[in-house]
Amino acid sequence: MVKLMTADACPIADDRGRFSGTDMNVHSFTFVGVGPMAAVGNLREIAGRCQSGMPLDDALARWLATSLDRFLHRRCSSIEDAFGLRAPRGGVPWWLEEAIRCRDAALRELAARHFTELSVAARARRIHSIAARYGASAWRHDRDSDARPERYRGTPSEFLWRAFKSGAPMPVCERQLRNILASRGPLPRAAAAVAP
Repeated sequence: MVKLMTADACPIADDRGRFSGTDMNVHSFTFVGVGPMAAVGNLREIAGRCQSGMPLDDALARWLATSLDRFLHRRCSSIEDAFGLRAPRGGVPWWLEEAIRCRDAALRELAARHFTELSVAARARRIHSIAARYGASAWRHDRDSDARPERYRGTPSEFLWRAFKSGAPMPVCERQLRNILASRGPLPRAAAAVAP
């Protein structure tokens, strides 16, 4: 079974502080696309299958074997190179790219759920204001918590907690927020190559 990871999907803990269960989920995909995020998806799929006792499918097993072989036979200088996790020169490391995608998804969802009646510029202004306030007050207490505080359920703070917890820089300026909110997220790498 092959599932593409959506650009807005990210491995944020659920209400109880647990990450994805043993089932296949939106984070699951096998040997699709190229680049660091595809490799991260493959590694997450392998970890999930190993934890649940599920066998690897052929494409994923071949990818894992090839990557390990490159590292063990010293065809790559590091394990990150062998697995395709190295960012291009001057690029964003895979872990930061993933964090930025998670943050942006949380901010888009915040705008879609709580500020639908406002223009993009007004949404950005409002989100910047509440994010700065959250960062200066509640985040100081929430940052050490692995699970989202239950009192945030259904409130803007639910999405602010996710955005701050992503590990990407927060709060972001209004201009960057306008760009985040105006876009629908990054295209998957395979689609980006054929997009006009």
